[in-house]
Amino acid sequence: MSLVLFIVFVVGLAIGVPIALAMGGAGLLALAIDGNLSLLSVPQRFFDGINSFPLMAVPFFILAADLMTASGITTALLRFAGAMVGHVRGGMGHVNVVTSVMFAGISGSALADAAGPGAIETRMMARSGYDKAYSAALSAATSVIGPIIPPSIVMVIYALTDSRVTVAGLFLAGVVPGLLMGLALMGMNHYLSVKRGYGTVGTAPSWGVRLRALWKATPVLLMPAIIIAGILTGLFTPTEASAVAVFYALFIGLFITRTLNARLICRVLLQSGLVTSAALIIVSMASLFAWLLTLLQIPQTIGAAIGGMTTDPVAIMLIVMVFVLICGLFIDTLPAVIILVPVLAPLSDQFGIHPLHFAMAIVLNLTIGLATPPVGGVLFVMSSVARLRLEELTRAILPLLAALLVVLLAVVFIPSLSTFVPGLFGYAR
Repeated sequence: MSLVLFIVFVVGLAIGVPIALAMGGAGLLALAIDGNLSLLSVPQRFFDGINSFPLMAVPFFILAADLMTASGITTALLRFAGAMVGHVRGGMGHVNVVTSVMFAGISGSALADAAGPGAIETRMMARSGYDKAYSAALSAATSVIGPIIPPSIVMVIYALTDSRVTVAGLFLAGVVPGLLMGLALMGMNHYLSVKRGYGTVGTAPSWGVRLRALWKATPVLLMPAIIIAGILTGLFTPTEASAVAVFYALFIGLFITRTLNARLICRVLLQSGLVTSAALIIVSMASLFAWLLTLLQIPQTIGAAIGGMTTDPVAIMLIVMVFVLICGLFIDTLPAVIILVPVLAPLSDQFGIHPLHFAMAIVLNLTIGLATPPVGGVLFVMSSVARLRLEELTRAILPLLAALLVVLLAVVFIPSLSTFVPGLFGYAR
């Protein structure tokens, strides 16, 4: 049964079958060939995988991000970022990074960042004299900050998969690593800009210009603050916070920017529905796959194998990170979380690793996988947007991936990067 499960899954991925169908088909065939379990388990597991109140946060956060994008808030973010860092060497690249950091507090999704602000930032950088491949690569790299700075769809799925952590705790754990990712990418952008002659040093805008840009961006920047503050004060749950985010996005679009209308809202609802359907199909199919893994005691086998290599918690973390990084090269983030977390999360208890530290390292690792070949979703989006061959984009993003991997190593070796902020609010005891 185990052999059939893995062979069908791997062959499905190799021949280009969508990952949701590869997981669902592998599970169905494994059950059919074994014959000891009823095939009624298949629809039951599909339904159980998405029959969750906390999971409702996923469609709401997707809808909130799409509404904010349709409201034209990207322009306000770009102007504010430009006023703050646009005048330094490699300024447009820095604007790209800062805008993505701010948009991360709205979208919770790397693909939303890549398709929205990322597309605009790529065109702006190319018009300013930056190499087109580098412009797209930087936009791809900055978009992976989206699932790290709260809110985060991936973190919601992780918290549903591992009862050791909460959504609120994970949201807070992502603050410092997300900001470090931004700083690392700005540092690499500065280095590459100096080396390749990108951008020039300009005159810094006056503080009056900066404050006006901040004022126009304030309604957008308040959204993540409202979400986090509401969750921490107990005013609403993370799921309710996602619904609040939708109403806030509607308020911004209807009364502040005044760009939303009935036709545009209907278009956004359709787009968000399609994205949500794709995400929930993956979650549903992955739940069957993860159930079979547990039934076959594969998590215990892998956990015992890793635990037998060493007893040093740091070494365990490094082994797990290499394993997760390899998986992230071939499996999308959401199914990877559902499949890998039940396998790996028990190791945190076994070796005394804080569950938030362990969770943050895995989420960051898998998120970086979105920008790595051969199946990095962000790379495909940016390749399409910038009309570049994937090979060109892959070569251009390598130094930026190196900067992100440095942040991952810092998170692995320094647990407080993940636990300090949650600890301030009682989530990391």
